[in-house]
Amino acid sequence: MNTQAVTRLFDLLDVYAGSYASKSEALLKKKAGKWYAYSSADYINYSRTISLGLLALGVGKGVKIATVLVNSPEVNFFDMGIMQIGAVQVPIYPTVSDENYCYILNDSQAEYLVVANNEIWQRIRNICQAASGLKGIFSIEKIKGLRHWKELLEMGLNYHSPAELDRIKDDILPDDLATIIYTSGTTGRPKGVMLSHRNFISNFAACGRIPDFTSADKALSFLPLCHVYERMLNYLYQSKGMSIYYCENIERVGEYIRDVKPDTFAAVPRVLEKMYNRAVLRGRNFKGFRKTLFFWALRQGHKFELDHSRGFYYDIKLTIARLLVFNKWRKALGGKVRLIVSGGAALHPRLSRVFWAAGIPVMEGYGLTETSPVIAVSTFEKGGMKFGTVGPVLPGVEVRIAEDHEVLCRGPNVMLGYYNRPERTAEVIDSDGWFHTGDLGVLEDGKFLRITDRKKEIFKTSTGKYVAPQVLEQKFRESPFIEHIMVIGENRKYTAALIVPNMDHLRGWCRVKEISFSSPEKAVRNSKIMKRFREEVEKINSELGKTEKIKKFRLLHTEWSIESGELSPTLKLRRKFILEKYAKIIEDTYRSREFNYRMEEE
Repeated sequence: MNTQAVTRLFDLLDVYAGSYASKSEALLKKKAGKWYAYSSADYINYSRTISLGLLALGVGKGVKIATVLVNSPEVNFFDMGIMQIGAVQVPIYPTVSDENYCYILNDSQAEYLVVANNEIWQRIRNICQAASGLKGIFSIEKIKGLRHWKELLEMGLNYHSPAELDRIKDDILPDDLATIIYTSGTTGRPKGVMLSHRNFISNFAACGRIPDFTSADKALSFLPLCHVYERMLNYLYQSKGMSIYYCENIERVGEYIRDVKPDTFAAVPRVLEKMYNRAVLRGRNFKGFRKTLFFWALRQGHKFELDHSRGFYYDIKLTIARLLVFNKWRKALGGKVRLIVSGGAALHPRLSRVFWAAGIPVMEGYGLTETSPVIAVSTFEKGGMKFGTVGPVLPGVEVRIAEDHEVLCRGPNVMLGYYNRPERTAEVIDSDGWFHTGDLGVLEDGKFLRITDRKKEIFKTSTGKYVAPQVLEQKFRESPFIEHIMVIGENRKYTAALIVPNMDHLRGWCRVKEISFSSPEKAVRNSKIMKRFREEVEKINSELGKTEKIKKFRLLHTEWSIESGELSPTLKLRRKFILEKYAKIIEDTYRSREFNYRMEEE
């Protein structure tokens, strides 16, 4: 596809009308166990009809339309339908707090709202009453009391002047505002990131050079399309004419992968960690030679290098490991995966190595909502990837490392600014156009970007020593016993941690060790389980510097999730929220030895 012909995002529909006109399975969703496909013609027609329906409502250029949708073809119909008339989509995560729902609807001045289903509607119906600017609400699923989206289509079909749409489209420019994406707000209120057509197009055009996908390939989409990461990739898939299969519920992603057998999908590291941990858990349940073989293969995977530098005999061992063990991993992912894209947080090199060893290439990238999102990403080119880094800087994008090691970015992918917050925009984009990411990093070999931590998350202990929590947390999450961990210790004498065990792994371990596991709450108080976690912490501590060692920890029996507030929609820790929610437990952890582990004073 010639991306130069695409200067506004809705120009992708012209590509569907041309290069992919005969495609019968462009966008697909599953309902009641059956896949339903929309063709290229369906995509074009639905998008156009929604545009006309919005015009019939009196929606014009610059009007904000909020959407609370789940991954589905309808997301694309509304996305294109809104943009074709110069209106602005404001996608909202279904799981944000009531306070943030209210704030986003009012701050964006949204005039219309589109919701996916009754579950979402019941969650926000009372909140909508506080959104003074809302003129109407539509739903994808039929919901009593709401206007169904088919009503909007009917209005579009009956619109008196359909030719008006073409005149409006001609007046929309590449640098016009396409969307406002509110950041998840790990601290404070979310900010509305204003992104233009050019922002997105420059990004997916540059990223589109990496994979060699064609219109014959399949992509599975399960990360939220309201997030910039999956949304940009969604445009990339469309630019290549791929069949895109949408998964509405991330909890069912394993089922969807086996069903669709995709060529590619995007994930966050936590998803890949869970896949790996499930495989390890199965391996621990094997018996005899089969168990020995599994962990031998795993050790070969952890040694993997991209350049065959480990020699001929290692290559033979890896071939055996792939035939006898890793092929089953590939089959569990449908058997056809040629690329997994990892982003949203740091991926541990050990995990990346073992997936590559299994014949499942994982390309790690890095970026922010404000950069549309990709700044750097690994490639398949020779010398295009290095474990432990997020790859080379994207073509057309500039990166500079400031004196304090902050990563600065400049290019066509950098946002227009924060909506209604010019003072915040001025804080992050300097007079020379450099966007200050807030992340710390280095350029290795003058080429590969490695992110070391968040600038604002590094803390200092009371002894004056700096601690980079993300680096430590990533290392501790290598343990199959640990589901989540947050390192704490700002202005304290030493570092400590809150740990949420991987309950599935813990149950399996208890079963093998013949230890009772009646409930998570009782498990975290069991002396034998505590002893096992002490051993795990000691083992990892032995690899750390004196000031980095976790000297106390507290096991928590409640799962951390988006819904309960500890995780952002991209599964990052919401540190401020966790510190506030668990303030008493943190104080008890530092004050008392009960259910804690404290190393002997050195």
